Amino acid sequence: QVQLVESGGGLVQPGGSLTLSCVASTTEFATYNAYWYRQASGQAREWVAIINNDGTRTIYADSVKGRFTISRDKYKNTVYLRMDNLKPEDTAMYFCNMNRGPNAYWGQGTQVTVSS
Repeated sequence: QVQLVESGGGLVQPGGSLTLSCVASTTEFATYNAYWYRQASGQAREWVAIINNDGTRTIYADSVKGRFTISRDKYKNTVYLRMDNLKPEDTAMYFCNMNRGPNAYWGQGTQVTVSS
């Protein structure tokens, strides 16, 4: 079982930046692919960004491409999501997900609100 704890959310004005963190409780961190998802109120959960297990490949949803950056630090067992030029439509609960084969784990989420 892998525990994931997200942090870094908050209230930010349009155009602002935030960096989310996801700390994983596993000694096999480097064997897991990692994802960030988000879910706005009343909407389905959607994936935002993906990073492979060794951090060499990343993929982004079109809605965040060029504004968000996913990264990982194997020494800190942490996955990050740097979010720049935030828009009101980025308002959502953001979730970290890590998976390997049939096993997938989710964090509890961190709320991001973009509003003036």
